[in-house]
Amino acid sequence: MMSRAARPISGARGRPPRAASCSGPLLAKRSSWLAGSAAHRRGSQCSVKCSSDSWTLPVGILPFFHLHPGIFSMGEQNHSPGKELQPWTRKEAPGKRSWHSHAYALGAISNFMSTFLTFPIYKVMFRQQIHAVAVSEAVRQLWHEGPQYFYRGIYPPLLSKTLQGTLLFGTYDSMLFCLSPVGPHSLGHRWAAGLMSGVVEAVALSPFERVQNVLQDGRKQARFPSTFSILKEFHSYGLWGRLSQGYYRGFWPVLLRNSLGSALYFSFKDPIQNSLAEQGLPHWVPALVSGSVNGTITCLVLYPLIVLVANMQSHIGWQSMPSLWASVQDVWDTRGRKVFMIYRGGSLVILRSSVTWGLTTAIHDFLQRRYHSRKELKD
Repeated sequence: MMSRAARPISGARGRPPRAASCSGPLLAKRSSWLAGSAAHRRGSQCSVKCSSDSWTLPVGILPFFHLHPGIFSMGEQNHSPGKELQPWTRKEAPGKRSWHSHAYALGAISNFMSTFLTFPIYKVMFRQQIHAVAVSEAVRQLWHEGPQYFYRGIYPPLLSKTLQGTLLFGTYDSMLFCLSPVGPHSLGHRWAAGLMSGVVEAVALSPFERVQNVLQDGRKQARFPSTFSILKEFHSYGLWGRLSQGYYRGFWPVLLRNSLGSALYFSFKDPIQNSLAEQGLPHWVPALVSGSVNGTITCLVLYPLIVLVANMQSHIGWQSMPSLWASVQDVWDTRGRKVFMIYRGGSLVILRSSVTWGLTTAIHDFLQRRYHSRKELKD
């Protein structure tokens, strides 16, 4: 019995011809047409299979598919679902993606690890900023105080830097998606998203930096031996004093430093990393070098603000709070009115910035690759 797919078409309704009324020549002619039709259908089915990636069909086959849609489904069954369309789907997905929390988690982990590893370098640099001494003298002071004070004050920066990574990378990703949902992202988009993430970071984390700077000042150890003693002092100022003279002391320099620093970092991080990746280097090298170079340049440009913030936030007590302009004058006078003296300790700034931002960028890039690879395997 002839299968349904092999039946020849006769008339508008596709009824099979009656074989009983066929004479010899006519039957041979119809048999030849039937064999040609079957071969034609096999070629058409192969054409559909081979061209399904681009969804193009030979012109002569289109009327045949209107009458026999079953052949199209037979050709499509040989494909694994989504295999050929997966690259197209990934390309169009950014325009349709929703908010994801992985950017916040990856930023938190990368900043936590880099902060713990580089805290000793930061503490030596902080002593230089406060006392304007050489590297050897700052190390000697820490050595004289003993190992029990070496990691004194690590908890506020560890917590603040973890929150900083959460807000910095997470807010930047959210802001960038709001400014340019589909992409590609221009330099202006990256600058604006980085600037806004720096503002959010300054508002949320300035109190942690304030407590950290008081704890790390060796002149305050006897009066304020713990974080609780500093918080108790702040709460004795009253509501407005807790903010202006307590938690948010030196807020405007912090706001300027964080917003400009985040904008510079995110504006040039990806271009530097992409240009290095084109050289065929291992995937972790471009991220490490990009973070190191970008973080170092950013910190060197904003180093005067870093020194100003450290000096302003090291003061404590309602009666010993100079204004912003008075703090600027004090820093300028104590550095001998020389720009070179303001940048004293620049070698440690370069070292710490290179190590910190290099590790942060490399860890973040590694975690991001792992996340996307696992997500692709699940899909």
